[in-house]
Amino acid sequence: MKIETLRFGEIEIDEKRIFNFALPIIGFNELKKFAIIDINKDGIFKWLQSLEDPTLAFPIVSVFSFNVDYSFDIPDNVVETLKIENVESLLVMNIASIPQDNPKGTTLNLLAPLIFNIDKNLAGQVILTGTGYDISFPLFKKD
Repeated sequence: MKIETLRFGEIEIDEKRIFNFALPIIGFNELKKFAIIDINKDGIFKWLQSLEDPTLAFPIVSVFSFNVDYSFDIPDNVVETLKIENVESLLVMNIASIPQDNPKGTTLNLLAPLIFNIDKNLAGQVILTGTGYDISFPLFKKD
């Protein structure tokens, strides 16, 4: 499937990488269809591109790529909404905030991860409670 994006121009999307957000991204409740895009196949950062708004794409990354101690229980209502049947079908990503003038100042939103059910192509952003995680976890140590 071809889509037009502001950031990447026209690109080909594998339909297996398109997700319906049954639990919307905070602040973007009206947008339901997103695709995970790998611009740099060897890179750990990916993009979550809206299929309904070509101007909207979030940088995302798996915090597990950085050996960060990060664990949480997925609430029962999320398991039900995303039709999660086994952990092997899960992909957990976090939205990154990357300052243009200082990429080393990149932070991750650990408080509200993106949960993907790759078997059902369902996803959602989940706000964790009682974990102590922050919305601006520094990805890189300061010198």
